[in-house]
Formats: sequence, structure tokens, C-alpha cells
Amino acid sequence: MNAAPFLATLAPRRIVVFRALQLGDMLCAVPALRALRAAAPRAHIALIGLPWAQTFVERYADLIDELIVFPGAEGFPEQPETNRDLPAFHERMRARRFDLAIQLHGSGGIANDLLLQFGARAYAGFVQPREPRRDGVFIEWPDELPESERYLALMSALGAMPEDRRLSFPLGGSDGDEYAAIAATHGIEAHRLVLVHPGAQLPSRRWPAERFAEVADRLAADGWQIAITGTAAEASLTGAVLGAMTAPALHVAGTTSLGGLAALVAHARLVVCNDTGISHIAAAMATASVVIASGSDTRRWAPLDHARHRVLADYPPCRPCMFRECPYGHPCALNIGVDQVVETARAQLAEVRGACPAAPYALHAPAAAEPVEEFHHAA
Repeated sequence: MNAAPFLATLAPRRIVVFRALQLGDMLCAVPALRALRAAAPRAHIALIGLPWAQTFVERYADLIDELIVFPGAEGFPEQPETNRDLPAFHERMRARRFDLAIQLHGSGGIANDLLLQFGARAYAGFVQPREPRRDGVFIEWPDELPESERYLALMSALGAMPEDRRLSFPLGGSDGDEYAAIAATHGIEAHRLVLVHPGAQLPSRRWPAERFAEVADRLAADGWQIAITGTAAEASLTGAVLGAMTAPALHVAGTTSLGGLAALVAHARLVVCNDTGISHIAAAMATASVVIASGSDTRRWAPLDHARHRVLADYPPCRPCMFRECPYGHPCALNIGVDQVVETARAQLAEVRGACPAAPYALHAPAAAEPVEEFHHAA
């Protein structure tokens, strides 16, 4: 007779999940969090995350009950790497008397060392191949699996069997209101809207701005409405794309909240972007995308639906890549040409139900005496 699943035997009332990472990483953990909640519907589930994740917890209130802000530690580069506040943090964790602490942060090592200081009744997570065995439910890091499937493998080991493996990003009423306001202000026509998102947190993950501009120009020439998206901090980058374009484009970078951006993605017909958080939002919204992978492991990070989301990459897995021109002579995403991206985008758009471009726009160079800005509808 098989033993009862671990979670059923433990019957935890207080669970803490450690995953102090950025948006794209958090979205990839949503299927695992969904499985955990289904297996422990009455448990109080807390997330140890970065400060920004308060908005994540609020959006996924059906999965997570509370955010505990991680103070940072040596070896965790998402924040200043200092152990200054770690002793007090561990003391607070021990005082909470968690029944189960789950390490969803990464492959093991120092993340496990940190987790095991929480004083929980039981622990779960991943171990690296040569890492000492840990007490609790620790599985070997499944390096061959896509990112979201890795965390579902741990949930399965705990007895939280996944029923829905899809990413999700729930939209609220305020997100719809924000989209409506943006659409009215910029004259968005959803049936022919293509989003171009040139940013990424790491500079090494960014395809050149001038190439994004050329892709945008050629899609605009086909009759698609182009909107350039990004954060306020990426204004110089999105502005560079806009300034290099000849065709009209909407510049909505820095004008949306995360929910407003997701609503914009939900209404668009295609997203063209780097391998970054918005690619996971497109996957969650089931919006077609063309993802240009620069120095990232596409086996790990590519969306599971390979038909709706086309990932273009031409490089060996040299991570992290810190060079714009490889000193070793390796091919990389800089070798992904504009023609390849444009043709892939056109093929994706041809498959999208309800997508309908306007009459083709005739590209033309601006007259020498006229400022470039006159050729764009920038916000």
C-alpha cells in the first residue's frame, strides 16, 4: 500500500515559500503555487519575496496570504548582498513556527542553508547533485525541465498534484479601466495592435534598439498599429526605438501599471520582445509573441506553447553573457536578423483570429529640415 502524500500526513496550517525573485520568475511559479493551494486549501501561505512582490501577493490573493520581505543576503544578487539583517530575519522566522518551509528560489545550496534556519517542522526544496542530503522532501534539481515544470515536480513530490499547468495573470476591474483610458488617449485599435517591448533587466538580454525599430517599421508598413512599451526607467531605450522609426508609433512606455500593461497585452494581437517578464505575461494572457533570446537558456525559460509563442535564438548557452560582441566568436542573438523576426511575426499574425491590419503604410524618410518627432505619435 502506498504511503499517504506528504502534505496530507503533515496537514500544515502555516506554510512559507521562499522565492525572492523578479516578475518573470514569479509568474513561472504560479502553477506550483496553484497546486500547493489546492492541496492545502485552509493553510496560511506566506511568500518570502522582494519588496515589489506585495503587488504580486495582492493579485494572487487566492494563492498567497501574506508577503514577508526578504532583507537580502550574500549570494542573492537581486538585492544588496549583505548579511546585516539576516540574524534578525531568521529570528522572526523561527518565531512564526511554520509547519512547512518550501525552497522555490533555485537549485539549492545557499538557498537551502538559509531555509533551514527558519525552525519549521518540515522542509522541502531542491538539492544540487553533490549537495549533502537534507531532511525533508528535497528532490534533485530537474535541470532538464522548463522552469515552471521544475516547481511542479517538487509539488508532485509533496503530494500536491498539478491540475492546471498554465501560467495565469488575473486582471481586475482597475486594470480594465486603465486599459480603456490608455486606448482612448492613444487611439488604440486592438484588432491591429502589435506591442514592441525592447527592454530587459539585463543589458545583455536586449536585442539592439535599431533592430526593434526596423521590425516595427516593417510591421507598420503592413498596416499594423505599433505601440512601444516599457518601464519609466527604460525611457531612453524606448525613445531610441521611437526615434529610429520612420512609421508612426504609439509610445506608452512608463504610462502603465503592471496590471495595465497586462491588460494591454491581453488586447494586443502580438508582442515582440526580448526574453524578459513581458514574454511570460504574453504566455499568461495567451497573446501570440515573438521572443528574441539573447544569452538566456530557452530550454528553461521558453513558454510551453511553442506554436503561440515563437522563440528565436542562435547561440550556445553561455550564461550570463556580458558582451555585446562575443570575444570567443560564438554565434548569439545578435545574429538574429531583422528579416527573421519580421517573417516570424508575420506568420504569427496570420494565425491570430480577429487580427486585421489597416491599409499598408508607405514608409518614407523624413525631410532633412523636419524634426523626426513629427513622424511619431508619441505620448
